[in-house]
This record gives sequence, structure tokens and C-alpha cells, in this order.
Amino acid sequence: MRESLIATDLIDGDGGTIARDIFVDEEIYKREIKQVFGRAWLLVGHESQIPKPYDYFTSRMGEESVIMTRDKTGKIHVFLNTCPHRGMKVCRYDQGNARVFTCPYHAWSFSVDGNLTTAPGGLVGVPHYKKAYRGGLDKSQWGLVPVAQLVNYKGSIWANWDKDAVDFETYLGDMKFYLDSVLDQRDGSPGGSEVIGGIQKWKVPSNWKFGAENFIGDIYHITSHRSVDMVSIGPSGAGRRDVLKGDKAAKIVIPPPAFGSIGFPNHGHGCIGALPHYEEPDYAPSFTLTPIVEEYYKEVYHRRVENLGKRARGLAPVGTIFPNCSFHGMQPRALFTWHPNGPQEMEMWKWYLVDADAPDEVKNVLRQYYLRYAGPAGLTEQDDMENWNYATAASSGARAGLYPYNYQMGQGFESDARDLENAIFTSAVTEQNQRLFYNRWAEFMDADSWDALHPKNSANHADILARCQQ
Repeated sequence: MRESLIATDLIDGDGGTIARDIFVDEEIYKREIKQVFGRAWLLVGHESQIPKPYDYFTSRMGEESVIMTRDKTGKIHVFLNTCPHRGMKVCRYDQGNARVFTCPYHAWSFSVDGNLTTAPGGLVGVPHYKKAYRGGLDKSQWGLVPVAQLVNYKGSIWANWDKDAVDFETYLGDMKFYLDSVLDQRDGSPGGSEVIGGIQKWKVPSNWKFGAENFIGDIYHITSHRSVDMVSIGPSGAGRRDVLKGDKAAKIVIPPPAFGSIGFPNHGHGCIGALPHYEEPDYAPSFTLTPIVEEYYKEVYHRRVENLGKRARGLAPVGTIFPNCSFHGMQPRALFTWHPNGPQEMEMWKWYLVDADAPDEVKNVLRQYYLRYAGPAGLTEQDDMENWNYATAASSGARAGLYPYNYQMGQGFESDARDLENAIFTSAVTEQNQRLFYNRWAEFMDADSWDALHPKNSANHADILARCQQ
């Protein structure tokens, strides 16, 4: 590789091809960690994981270990999980409750609250402080490193290492309507979700981008899940996601042109979903094997119609928020992160969400269904991992690496996504969202600052469509 990487040489947006190197090359990966994960907004966790003061959850941002915690006032902080003295992790547990984090190497200690002379996360304890340092160590300068920006969006906690990055809602753009479909209560009330128990974590011999691009809009891989559909693992045993047939079929009133791939070229986000203000389908039974749960969801449906009307605002079964957060908006309702562990390995994390005020029986039934469906032991996720693992291995072949991947499906047929700012839409099967994801990746890889990334955010619909349809 050249010293100065021009990512657009790897991503041919006009031709719809992508070099396999971006999935396996070590130098590209190192630049990616700095240019993408060092400047993008990243999901850290959910506030329900740290409900009380001094609760903490150890998370990741790119390759970095971070601590998400609450101080005594309830304010949430995210700190780099490394001692500034010699780099040892100051917290080696997944979660717990602690007022002070003490490094196990030399016992420097850091207070969640700080004190009169140090900020939250500040250095408050140094063994043999007077004798060893003779008063020469300024504790206020050696606390845990906080993230540059932090936001709580409807209970989900996001952070950024770049103080110059745009604010989170600007970064989201109108993709927020689809993130809302995951985070809001099922009756349409804003927020109100919680994480079920812990989270799932597992390592996969795959580049992280394969997961992100799959969830951003790949509806072309139905063959992969054929066996899962036949097993019928849905909550009523009617299919993978209870796609009912025959007399029990749901009356879906979303017209085909209103449902498809929705992409945000200026942001790199995308989803499979309905355009805003779609017509809410009539109620269709789903949890028929558990009458109490079924009755709950029927009640929730009618509250949703009452709160939002039949013309609901957003629906997205799956989507990806650039770079590495994906979601299931419906069944199973979940957030993913694709953490990079090198160019040819990722660690997948998955949070399962429920309404915080749902009855315990509902939460338990959902937990069991989520585990059957997804995760390392879930039937559907196993299919996906096989695909991504083989794709990563194929990308490193000496001969195979000479040939780019084809992302041309649906190219040139994008249209304006009505009621959404700076968005494009294709109702047919397409790879538009994958193309815009990698175009945005290339912009991050080549730009030397947020100033170089930001001007494109002012582009209008005509500019976007012209760029996509070249």
C-alpha cells in the first residue's frame, strides 16, 4: 500500500465494484481503526445496564476497552479503560458496582465522581505519593481519559473520540426515525426500552464490514435461511418471523412501492423499511402459543394506533448505523455491534430489547424466542456467520484477491425517499445501501478531518440522486 491511501481506488462507486483488499489487508485495517472508529459515533451500551449510581458496564469502541458508569448524581460517563501510569486495565469485570477503579498493577485509583481537585474519573489515590513523587505529581492531569463526546439517545449510549465531530442527531440525520423503531416502546411512546439481562458476545473469523453490510439492506440472501424457514422457529411456530399463510395470513396494507431499501448517502446509514407515514397493517396474531403474551401484544397494537394513528411514522425490520451498529427493529428486537479484532476477525455483541413496563411473562417468552432465533446458538445467525466467514477467507486468496466484488444490483434505479431529508429509496431488490455504506467508508478513510467530511451533508436530493445514478 501507498503511504497515502486513496480509498476511492478501492471503492468504485460509479462502477459498483469493491476491492477484496478492504476485508483482509492489515494496513487498510490500521487506517480504518484511526480514520473510521476514531471519528464516528459508536454505540457503547444502554442506560438500563447501569440503573444505579456507581453501576458500570465494560464496553468497546473499536479496539478500545471503555467503562460506562454512573456517578452519584446519576450522570453517565464513558472512560478509556486503561491506567495512564502503565496501561493496565483498571476494570477487568464485565459489569458491577464500584465508586473507585483501582489499577491492579501499581494501585493507582480513580474515582467515578472525582473530588474537589479532579474531574469525574480523576486520579485520587497513589501509593507512597509523598515519598515517591515528593509532591511533584499533579493528580488532576492523570485521571482516566473521558470520551470527547457522549449522548444518551432514548436510553442508548453513544460516544465519539473526536471533539470536532458533528453532534449525534446531525450524524444520524433522518435515520433517527428507524432507530426510534427499535428504541421506542411498541405502543409508539418515545423511549422506554430496557435490555434483557446481559448481552451475547462471540468471536467470528470474519471482517466486521460483512455484518454491517448484511444488515444495511441485504434481502437477496433468502436462500441462506431456507432451512430456518422450514423449521418454523417463530413465536407461533408459523415461520422464522411468523409469516402466516392461508386463512391466517396477515392483511399487509403497505403497498409494495412504499417498502424497500432506504439509504442516506451523506451519512452511510441504511435500512430495509417503510417510508415515513406508512399505513399501519391490521393486527395479526403472533404469540398464539402463549395467550397471555398474545393478549398483551394485541393491547399494545391498539395503543400504538391510538398514539400514532394508522399512519405510523417509521418501520424498519433491519438496518445499520455507520459504521458498526446494526439493529432488528421488529422480531427479534435487538441492537448489534460488530467490533473489529483485526482485519479477519470480529467480536459480535448483541443487546436484546423489551418494553421496560412489559409483564415478566412477556419478557421471558421474548427472551426464549430471541435465543432460538439469533445469537451464536440461534438458527438464523449461524447461517449468516457461515457466509461471512467464507467471504472473508475468499478475500485473502492470492488469486481471488485480484478480482473485485460486484455491488451493481439496482444501480441507477434509485429514487427520492419522500418525507426524508437527503435520502434515496429503491423498492426492488438492490445493493444501493451497500454502495453508499462503502462510499461513506471511503470518505472517512481519505478525509483528514471532520471539516473535510461535513460539506457533503448540505447536498440536496438532486445532488444525491445524480451521484448515485451516474
